[in-house]
Amino acid sequence: QVLLVESGGELVQSGGSLRLSCVASGQTFSIFATAWFRQAPGKEREFVAAISRKGGTIEYADSVKGRFTISRDNAKNTMYLQMNSLKPDDSAVYVCAAGTQWPDRPREDDQYEWLGRGTQVTVSS
Repeated sequence: QVLLVESGGELVQSGGSLRLSCVASGQTFSIFATAWFRQAPGKEREFVAAISRKGGTIEYADSVKGRFTISRDNAKNTMYLQMNSLKPDDSAVYVCAAGTQWPDRPREDDQYEWLGRGTQVTVSS
């Protein structure tokens, strides 16, 4: 089993930056793919970004490409999401996900074995 705990979410002004962290514990050696998803009130959970174990494969949603950067520090069992030029539409609960292999459909959250509980990001206009 793997436990994922997110942190770093807070209230920030439009145009600002935040860095989210996701720390994994448990059978972390089994993790290959990790990803960020987000869910705003009244909306479905949506894909943000995904990264493979050594960073050789990275994907971004079009809505965040060029503004967000996903990365991993495997020695610390931690994944990050650097978010720049934040917009009010980025407001959501950000959830990290992990899986033992690269999913067939990495932009779908049910493709990952483990999900965290999320951290709230609020961007004021």
